[in-house]
Amino acid sequence: MPELIEAPSRVEAAGTKPKLIDEYVGRVNTGEDRVSVAHMRSPAGWVEPGQRPDFDEYTVVLNGRIVVEHEGGSLEVAAGQGVLTRAGEWIRYSTPEGAEYIAVCLPAFAPDTVHRDDS
Repeated sequence: MPELIEAPSRVEAAGTKPKLIDEYVGRVNTGEDRVSVAHMRSPAGWVEPGQRPDFDEYTVVLNGRIVVEHEGGSLEVAAGQGVLTRAGEWIRYSTPEGAEYIAVCLPAFAPDTVHRDDS
């Protein structure tokens, strides 16, 4: 039987400016550890620490653009585009002009599996 997810849970974000993360599916909102689905709203100038997560992350940009730095350079992902980053890759996300996007992590995001760079 389908299960209604009545509302997301607000999750604290890492990075240089406040970013809104509303988790619909994942460890916080539903107790799910296989996958997480979150709606992100990131302000202009937001940058998070580099990381080497233990999960794949699929990101679909709804508005604005995100920049994904990686060991080989960087790429820009605009509204209507998506990007897949794979477990074990070093990456750093930023939103120079701000962005709204959906992130899906397999397995589900957890603070102890993201492996952020030391500050």
